[in-house]
Amino acid sequence: MEGAAPAGLTPREAEVLRLVARGLTNREIGERLFISAKTVSVHTSNLMGELGVSDRNATAVRARGLGVD
Repeated sequence: MEGAAPAGLTPREAEVLRLVARGLTNREIGERLFISAKTVSVHTSNLMGELGVSDRNATAVRARGLGVD
C-alpha cells in the first residue's frame, strides 16, 4: 500500500479508495488486490458511507480532496 490510510479507514479500505480514485472498476480492483469484485463492492459501499458521499464519482473526488492519489 502506498502512503498512510486517511483517518478512520482501514488499510484495505484505503487501498480500494486509491484504486477507485484512479478510475478502476470493481473487477480491476479485485484482480489487483486478489479479492472478489463483490468484496470490492462491499468496501466501496462502506467507503461511501464513511466519506458521506452517494456515488462512485463523488467517492473519487472526495479521495482526491483527502490527498489520496
